[in-house]
Amino acid sequence: MSSTTATGTALLAAASDASEHRPLIITLFGAFVVATLFITVWAGRQTRNASDFYAGGRQFTGFQNGLAISGDYMSAASFLGIAGAIALFGYDGFLYSIGFLVAWLVALLLVAEPLRNSGRYTMGDVLAYRMRQRPVRTAAGTSTIVVSIFYLLAQMAGAGVLVSLLLGITSDGGKIAIVALVGVLMIVYVTIGGMKGTTWVQMVKAVLLIAGTLLITFLILLKFGFNLSDLLGTAAANSGKGSAFLEPGLKYGATGTSKLDFISLGIALVLGTAGLPHILIRFYTVPTAKAARKSVNWAIGIIGAFYLMTIVLGFGAAALLKPGDIIASNKAGNTAAPLAALEIGGGGGSTGGAILLAVISAVAFATILAVVAGLTLASSSSFAHDIYANVIRRGQATDKEEVRAARWATVFIGIVSIALGALARDLNVAGLVALAFAVAASANLPTILYSLFWKRFTTQGALWSIYGGLTASVALVLFSPVVSGKPSSMFPGADFAWFPLENPGLISIPLGFLLGWLGSLLSKEEPDRGKYAELEVKSLTGVGAH
Repeated sequence: MSSTTATGTALLAAASDASEHRPLIITLFGAFVVATLFITVWAGRQTRNASDFYAGGRQFTGFQNGLAISGDYMSAASFLGIAGAIALFGYDGFLYSIGFLVAWLVALLLVAEPLRNSGRYTMGDVLAYRMRQRPVRTAAGTSTIVVSIFYLLAQMAGAGVLVSLLLGITSDGGKIAIVALVGVLMIVYVTIGGMKGTTWVQMVKAVLLIAGTLLITFLILLKFGFNLSDLLGTAAANSGKGSAFLEPGLKYGATGTSKLDFISLGIALVLGTAGLPHILIRFYTVPTAKAARKSVNWAIGIIGAFYLMTIVLGFGAAALLKPGDIIASNKAGNTAAPLAALEIGGGGGSTGGAILLAVISAVAFATILAVVAGLTLASSSSFAHDIYANVIRRGQATDKEEVRAARWATVFIGIVSIALGALARDLNVAGLVALAFAVAASANLPTILYSLFWKRFTTQGALWSIYGGLTASVALVLFSPVVSGKPSSMFPGADFAWFPLENPGLISIPLGFLLGWLGSLLSKEEPDRGKYAELEVKSLTGVGAH
């Protein structure tokens, strides 16, 4: 434990009351916002049609798209939530890192290339190829919007925590204002820049995040003489839990229910990535299936390196800070990484600490802005392309009308996200993202896999799978301890949590697959074998792909 570590109150005071460093903090934040707005406006001038808005004109290389995918994927949950979970729960917190990384194998092996070959802009394109257009596009659009909003909650919560820490804002009204600011910025990014602007912002953010994480990782390892054993030993001793901090069970082993919660979390993390709408649409931004595969390979390398560094970030925070200090700043642990940066730079009141805190927090804020832009683009694109153009207008909408609908949808989704993000501001962002993964794996993944690989899959099966998985996962979340029944819940004063698990994946994911299978078997609709054969050839070879 560093001798310069202060109490949680002192750390907060150092971060928020050192007025001489406030201009530096505001300058860094302002510089990033201005730079990304410039990129967005520049890209917006090159957005001329629907292909540019939805898929960036399919002009990005495998490396560029891999960088953007990693920028899209390494969210506030990765940087803030996982570091906090490790700092408070040790080994069990690191399980988030493992799950997020392993999930990419499912995306690479089963989804990336076939999806790129089969669709045009959205998941709904793949489903509509061999099924009735209007019902499946409505279902796909609904699911995409719900999953995206769940994911957006985590980013909004992270933004509120982060900027509140830096600017010394303690009032609920101030935190809600910060959430609203992030919402307004994401609306601007998407409505002006479309996919081109969003992709460039994500690439810049990925580089900044890796560089910032590498810097803090190096400084923490330097402090402990590049001895991981010393780092882990200090973290265990400082946690107050001893060797249990480095062993399984601190969070997910106390009871039978917590063990089931761990299994549920693991299933959701591993299967969820391949059903996340903002990740799926990235495969459409490259010109060929080969480039899609290459972009996933690049993303795995970049993301893998990052998650390895979260070990040092999280355990470093545990070694440098007392658990009570972290919880005093944010009870879910979301500020562990910024506070570790402050401490490793020299502690409260030091110029080095203030500079590191400002840099790392600006990088985290960049992370949040880039991810919310990607999520908002995915949901607004699905509304405009699937629901507006192909359901409401029955395929008669022009490119210009489609893009206009996407921009209005962006405004609406931004407003909803601001309202819900304000409610979720005190929840652990890694846990919130895990819920989005569970909903995506329950509603989207079964339908995508059945559509690509099962010739007997029907429209009814798709509808049962999407709506059944979506309803089950969202309902179980609403009646879980995440929303009520615990001090850390979204509504701590209420208790209607009859479902004991914090993640619904153990129940809702198998149910999504079961309903897709059962709905297809009970359907009176005869599957179009010819269309399936065409889709199979197209998905595997890329013949006729857009």
